[in-house]
Amino acid sequence: MIKFGPSGNSESFFAEGYSKTEQAAAWVKNRGLDCYEYSFGRGVNMGEEKAALIGAAFAEAGVEISVHAPYFINFATTEEDKAANSYRYLLDSARMMDIIGGKRVVFHPAAQGKATRENAVNLTLNRLKTLCDYVYANNMEHLLFCPETMGKLGQIGTVEEITEFCKIDKIFMPTVDFGHVNARERGSLKTEEDYGQRLDYMISELGYDRMKNFHVHFSKIQYSEKGEVRHLTFEDDKYGPEFPPLAAALKKRGLEPVIVCESAGTQAEDAAAMKKIYFSA
Repeated sequence: MIKFGPSGNSESFFAEGYSKTEQAAAWVKNRGLDCYEYSFGRGVNMGEEKAALIGAAFAEAGVEISVHAPYFINFATTEEDKAANSYRYLLDSARMMDIIGGKRVVFHPAAQGKATRENAVNLTLNRLKTLCDYVYANNMEHLLFCPETMGKLGQIGTVEEITEFCKIDKIFMPTVDFGHVNARERGSLKTEEDYGQRLDYMISELGYDRMKNFHVHFSKIQYSEKGEVRHLTFEDDKYGPEFPPLAAALKKRGLEPVIVCESAGTQAEDAAAMKKIYFSA
């Protein structure tokens, strides 16, 4: 079943006197939401005891939890020590995810740097194949590793690139950040057909079963000629994208993804707004 929830905690969570991630489980559930994404963006600094505590709270609340791996992962780096660190960051995130009891580990694949686009994409593809070997060697193949579409032109992560990465193995599931897609393509997502074209392409390449419950990030994002600038809230009426056309496109295709809202400070409120739009349409 389709699920909606926030990435991290809204400003209102802290304003109400809460501070701990395990408290977010009931807080999110009480707002009618179904999922939550925890960010290891600045590094995997969580201990196993804390992970187990968080996992128990989310299991009790019946809220699905995913994690976002560190932002500094770069599988297109030409420096082998940095590539080794990228494997470690992602596998460490997966170990914590396993203790927490979730299944989905979202990650930013790479940055192009000074390489040609083709070379950077090919290097990322080969490194993800190596990652796949590490995943199986560490008995983590029951988890899903979710490369994300990216919002800046200098980042690796177009819809097409993410689709190719996910063809490597069944452990890979796409994270489609529609705000990133819209920012990278400078306002391309306006109609149901705009969303539908991307979804139909991914279904045709990966198969319906792989896409049925794929991972989604959604927020409105300011962009420039170079793509993403910053995340906004649903109050924005300039940059978009808007959610109702996506809701219609998902319904038409019977897709039921996990939809994580990344709005700037109002992520739980905007996730609830998306859920209301989806079920009232």
